[in-house]
Amino acid sequence: MQLESVNSSAIRAVGYEGSTLTVEFHNGRIYNHPGVPYSLFEGLVNADSPCGFYNHFIRRKFK
Repeated sequence: MQLESVNSSAIRAVGYEGSTLTVEFHNGRIYNHPGVPYSLFEGLVNADSPCGFYNHFIRRKFK
């Protein structure tokens, strides 16, 4: 899966394949979230605050 950079102080890059969202943080941690709708991936990529979007719509909602 190819990851694309986002403008965030915490998130380095994100990717989407199938229905799995991958989020790579600047600290080196990588999280895979299966079952994420593509619309949330688009929202994350286009958000003014990708980290805020991630925390509000994805984190703890998708394993």
